[in-house]
Amino acid sequence: MARIGFIGLGRMGLPMLRNLVAAGYAVRAYDVAEIARAEAQGAGAEIVAGASETATEAQFLISMVPTGRHVLEIHTAPGGTLAGLPDGALLIDCSTIAVAEARSLHAAGAERGIPVLDAPVSGGVMGAQAGTLTFMVGGEVGALDRARPILQAMGRNVFHAGPAGNGQAAKVCNNLLAGISMIAVSEAYTLGQRLGLDPATLREIVSTSTGSCHALVNYPPVPGLLPNVPSSRAYRNGFAADLMLKDLRLAEQAAMETQSSLPLGSLATALYGLFCGSGSGDLDYSAVIRMIEGAPAAAPHP
Repeated sequence: MARIGFIGLGRMGLPMLRNLVAAGYAVRAYDVAEIARAEAQGAGAEIVAGASETATEAQFLISMVPTGRHVLEIHTAPGGTLAGLPDGALLIDCSTIAVAEARSLHAAGAERGIPVLDAPVSGGVMGAQAGTLTFMVGGEVGALDRARPILQAMGRNVFHAGPAGNGQAAKVCNNLLAGISMIAVSEAYTLGQRLGLDPATLREIVSTSTGSCHALVNYPPVPGLLPNVPSSRAYRNGFAADLMLKDLRLAEQAAMETQSSLPLGSLATALYGLFCGSGSGDLDYSAVIRMIEGAPAAAPHP
């Protein structure tokens, strides 16, 4: 089995690592948080003292870290992983970062002779735990063919979005839609309840009507409609609103770079900015319904 380095063991990275270990891969891992390193070691990974050490003897190196700044520092700074990866290795970045940052990483890899894939994911923590993530991949087809078995150990769907940076382009468009639609669904549920509609009844009706979407059917912001979604767990252990805000700002950045108009995207960014500014950024992004309802945003839903 291939030797894999893994950097970033947060809400997404740790369950992704667990699935790789369960599939039989030897994984050498690092995270800045001691508790994350301990959990990864308990899952069967070898823990090293720094990010650069994950590159040693790695055939594949995966990163899942918060921002593009972290990605470029880890991989391209002096003493970074690109300097330590052996010839023939493949670098896969699963973080969500700006398209331009992803293309900079590809260029740095090309200078070193290391192929790079930008492979952000969709599916959230639940998808990472279940191994059902969707990977949106930018880069060369040959590199993706090599990486496909690794990605399939962590996800159900692997799409080639096109050349360098196009994985991030697909992800920013996806999360733009996700952020906007969650607000729209929250508004519909709030209005429906105040008009006397039972939320479960509204979900059943709209799921077979023209208003149906993922946020309403599979990720409802109202507690109790589905057992395992964050809204039924006090909006914990999901996709943090802070991260949604980050991704919406990436969409705005991409819109400025391409002279595109995002009227709804700009409103969604502003609303999530208010929500996160209230101290609720660590809650799942579906908790934005609390602000729309007029309830204290950071308080658990009754």
